[in-house]
Amino acid sequence: MSIKLVKGQKISLEKGSGGTLSQVVMGLGWDAAEKKGFFGFGGGSQSIDLDASCILFDETGNVFDTVWFRQLQSKDGSITHTGDNRTGEGEGDDEQIIVDLMRVPEAAKSLVFVVNNFTGQDFNQVQNAFCRLVDRSNNTEIARYDLSCQGDHNAQIMAKIYRRNNQWKMHAIGENANGRTFHELLPAIRPYL
Repeated sequence: MSIKLVKGQKISLEKGSGGTLSQVVMGLGWDAAEKKGFFGFGGGSQSIDLDASCILFDETGNVFDTVWFRQLQSKDGSITHTGDNRTGEGEGDDEQIIVDLMRVPEAAKSLVFVVNNFTGQDFNQVQNAFCRLVDRSNNTEIARYDLSCQGDHNAQIMAKIYRRNNQWKMHAIGENANGRTFHELLPAIRPYL
């Protein structure tokens, strides 16, 4: 059963049967909000390019590696981005980041997932946005986080997966931010490491 995450919530990534998850998928989905026209004219949809990124940090808080639309795989191959969706069109996940937790290097202590709008529009122009965590072995949704909080921000620090006592845990951060790429979000991410 999926958990509807709220800002600040933390969950363990152990399976209900007691085992540990080995592969997870962070899925991102969104739609462009309909533009309002003047007296019913000039409305319609627009293109919104949200991007999912994963930043790997070491124990000291330094960037260890990144996975995003310009680098679709981590250097060790444990994390893969399925590709850049520039419109949000279609059903389900528009972008996915697949994480093989068993292969993530020991030096990577936390993985932070962010969403940003590369084209610069704010979240007032986005609707039905979500991120979710899925057990890749059986495609069961573990947790879902609603990103459709309207506002003048164009990015959000979604969640952090981190190691504690040799187990992976998840922290739903849900912090609004501004930045067209993950690089611009690093100062806002650091307090959550």
